[in-house]
Amino acid sequence: MKILNFGSLNCDYVYSVPHMVQEGETLSSRKLEVFPGGKGLNQSIALARAGAPVFHGGLIGEDGDFLLDIAAESGVDCSLVERVPGRTGHAIIQLTPSGQNCILLHGGANRQITEDFIVRVLERFEPGDLLLMQNEISLPDRLMELAARRGLSIALNPSPCDEALLRCDLQLADYLILNELEGMALSGEKDLSRVPDALQEKFPKARIVLTLGKDGAVFRYGKEKLLQPVFPVQAVDTTGAGDTFTGYFLAAVLEGLPASRALQLAAAAAALAVSGMGAASSIPTRQQTEAFLAFRQKPESCKNDSRPK
Repeated sequence: MKILNFGSLNCDYVYSVPHMVQEGETLSSRKLEVFPGGKGLNQSIALARAGAPVFHGGLIGEDGDFLLDIAAESGVDCSLVERVPGRTGHAIIQLTPSGQNCILLHGGANRQITEDFIVRVLERFEPGDLLLMQNEISLPDRLMELAARRGLSIALNPSPCDEALLRCDLQLADYLILNELEGMALSGEKDLSRVPDALQEKFPKARIVLTLGKDGAVFRYGKEKLLQPVFPVQAVDTTGAGDTFTGYFLAAVLEGLPASRALQLAAAAAALAVSGMGAASSIPTRQQTEAFLAFRQKPESCKNDSRPK
């Protein structure tokens, strides 16, 4: 099985701020850093660092070569990425001292994807291969339709949840990996505890993976329902945590691991990701993730027992 992640490639401009800018406010940032990013690139790197063979499909502008460098270094096949005139997609990210973020996207080259380009990329893949897609590129509805027509399995991270996404036939998705806000928007449920069941009822074909921030993640498919707690860490930058989770979860599932183990690996990788700066830059390797899990699951060392004998 081959994995095609057809998605965005962005330059992330991260501004460290004391708090999120309010309406009408002018705020000085403490620092500016530039990182590789974009949900598509982040998820490709997560898949590759988790050990999965992944091809990335997408477009960069004249300023995007460094994105391909980090992807290739991580093991992503970038032969299906093309260069177009103009700017690469980018994101303006506000980052607070607590590690929380607020993101403004500009599509750039990501919004120049055409149906002809989609067809050329999909021709490299066969029935049974997996397409991973998000909603940061143009024509996501046609991408989904053409991939399904070709017999590919489809994993969708429906972010951002906007009008373009609602034009997609979400019944075609085999996996829906989404956060609580996206889950409530697509299910129509305001009660978060009801969202996994509501999504399963609405999209019975899809395996539902709902991430809940500090409350972990829920897996729902058929009669199976699993809850994965988070691994507590000191968060430095939460940008890209969900993308890391998505890549690791899918890589583990495609290895044939059960959903419970895939959730555990994904949660551990996401915990490591928020411990470092940048989105793509902070995604851990499989070896680092396994070592983290082994350490967290190891019984506590015996301490001096000062009780009377």
